[in-house]
Amino acid sequence: MSTEPVATEVGRDFIRDIIQTDLDQGKYKQIVTRFPPEPNGYLHIGHAKSIALNFGIAQEFPGRCHLRFDDTNPVKEEQEYIDSIQADVHWLGYDWGTNLFYASDYFDRLYEWAEKLIRDGLAYVDDQSQEEIRTSRGTLTEPGKNSPFRDRSVDENLDLFRRMKSGEFPNGARVLRAKIDMSAGNINLRDPVLYRILHAHHPRTGTKWSIYPSYDYAHGQSDAIEGITHSICTLEFEDHRPLYDWFIEKLPVPSKPHQYEMARLNLTYTLLSKRVLTQLVRDGHVAGWDDPRMPTIAGMRRRGVPPAALREFVRRIGVAKANSVVDVGMLEFCIREELNRTAQRRMAVLKPLKVVIENYPEGQSEELEAINHPDDPSAGTRRITFGRELYIEQDDFMENPPKKFFRLSPGNEVRLRYAYFVKCTGVIKDDKGEVVELRCTYDPATKGGNAPDGRKVKATMHWLPAANSVPAEIRIYNQLFANPSPDASNFAADLNPNSLEILSDARVEASVAESNSTEPMQFERQGYFVRDKDSTPGKPVFSRTIGLRDTFAKEVAKG
Repeated sequence: MSTEPVATEVGRDFIRDIIQTDLDQGKYKQIVTRFPPEPNGYLHIGHAKSIALNFGIAQEFPGRCHLRFDDTNPVKEEQEYIDSIQADVHWLGYDWGTNLFYASDYFDRLYEWAEKLIRDGLAYVDDQSQEEIRTSRGTLTEPGKNSPFRDRSVDENLDLFRRMKSGEFPNGARVLRAKIDMSAGNINLRDPVLYRILHAHHPRTGTKWSIYPSYDYAHGQSDAIEGITHSICTLEFEDHRPLYDWFIEKLPVPSKPHQYEMARLNLTYTLLSKRVLTQLVRDGHVAGWDDPRMPTIAGMRRRGVPPAALREFVRRIGVAKANSVVDVGMLEFCIREELNRTAQRRMAVLKPLKVVIENYPEGQSEELEAINHPDDPSAGTRRITFGRELYIEQDDFMENPPKKFFRLSPGNEVRLRYAYFVKCTGVIKDDKGEVVELRCTYDPATKGGNAPDGRKVKATMHWLPAANSVPAEIRIYNQLFANPSPDASNFAADLNPNSLEILSDARVEASVAESNSTEPMQFERQGYFVRDKDSTPGKPVFSRTIGLRDTFAKEVAKG
C-alpha cells in the first residue's frame, strides 16, 4: 500500500456519483443509508470515516441515515459500548432522529426466513465441529467437500433447527448452513454458517434466544427490512457481496438493497484492529478505551481533538476504491488548523524555574493585559498579575549557552510576554550544582514589552507569577506506536516507551485552574491542551492535545 498525499481539494467521490446517477434515473425517491456498528468495543477514527460518509450522504441528498447496532454476538456485546457509540456519533455532529435500530429487532423474522430456506432445500443443519467445517471448506485453489449431513431431509432439518432454537443442544453442537456450492470459486459461497448455538444473555433479548444469526445472514436482511438503498461497506466485504445478493434473491425481503465497497482508513503509527485495541485495554498498555493515546473517538475527544477537525480530516482523505495508508501528519494538520482558529491562548510553565526580579519592589504587584486570541479581537483580553517572583521554563535558561541560544542567560536580556524586558544577573544552585533560582532585573520603561529607546531583544518568553499561578499536572502524549507500520500480530514490540510523559510540578494561570471548561486551549509556546477528567479541586490535570509543530517524527528518526 502506498502513502496517500495530502489532498488540497476534495470533490465528489464515486459513492456520491452513484447516488446522484440513481436519483437522476428515478431509481429512488429517497436515499437511505445506515451506520451499522457492532457493540463489542468503542468506535475508532476509521469508524469516523464511515459515520461521516453515511450521515453526510443523508444530509446532502434527500434521505436519512439509520444507526443500527449489529448485536448478533451477545458474548462480546455490552450496554457500555452501545452508550459510547451513540455518544460518539452525536459528538461528531450527526443525529439519527427516530431511526435507531438493532439487528435483534429482526430476530423473529430472520428465524422465519431461515425456516423458509430449509423448506426450499437451501439450508441444512450440520453436526460437524467448527474445525471440521473450516477444514472441509477447501482453499482458494481446491474446492470444498460436502458435509456428510448436507442431504438431510427438510423435515429432519426443521426438527433439528427448532430444537436448536429451544435450547436443547449445547454450544457448538450444531449449526445451520446455507446450501449453495462447495466448489464455488468464492469461498464465502461454500455453504456459509447462518446460525450457531450460543447460550448467552443478550443485552436486549435476555435469554429468549439460544441461537444467533451470523453477520452475513443478518446484515443484508436488516438492510432490506429497513429499506436501505445504498449499503456501504469497506473493501474486506467485497468478496461477501455475492452472498449478500444470494440471500436477497432467495428470501421474500421487502426491498432490494445493493452493497458498495470503499477503502478503509489506514493511518501511519496506528492500529485500528478492534482485537488489538481490546487487548491494549485488557493488558493494561493504556488506561482504558478513552485513553488519549488510543485512536478511539472517545480517546480523541478526551484528548481535546475537536469534532470539526475529524470531519475535515475525513473530507480531505476522501472516499476511494483502493486501500492506501494516510500519513498521520494529515490528521495532525487538521487538528492544529482547527485549534489554531478556535482555541483561546493561556500561559503555563511545564518545568518551572523560579525567578526573582531584584529591583521590583517587595510586596508590590500589578495587572497586565493579555490577549485571548491574536486573530480574534472579539475573544477579548484577560488580566495577568506581575510581581517580584515569577516562574519561567527551565529550558528557557542556559548558564553557558551556545552561540545561537537567544533566551535567558547570564547578562542576556529577553522580553517577558505582555510584561517587561528582564536581564539575568545571578544564578543560585543547590548542593548538586543544579540551577534552582535566577536573579534578574527588569526595565520599568519597557512595560508591555517594548523599549522606548528602540533596542531589540531576540527572544520573547512566557512566564507565570509565583503568587498567582496554580500547581497542575501536565500529561504529554505522543504516538502510541514508535513504528510507522506497527505489526498487529506483535504490536507490543512496537509500542512507544515515550508515549506518555507526566509533569507533576507544572504551573498554570489561576483562571485556567479554576475553570471547569472542557474546551481546548493553547498554552503559548507549548501546544494545545485540554482539562482532563482526572482533575481534582486541589490539582487540575491537563492533557496535551497536540504540539504546535510535529516533533515526534524527528525524535523517532534520531532513534
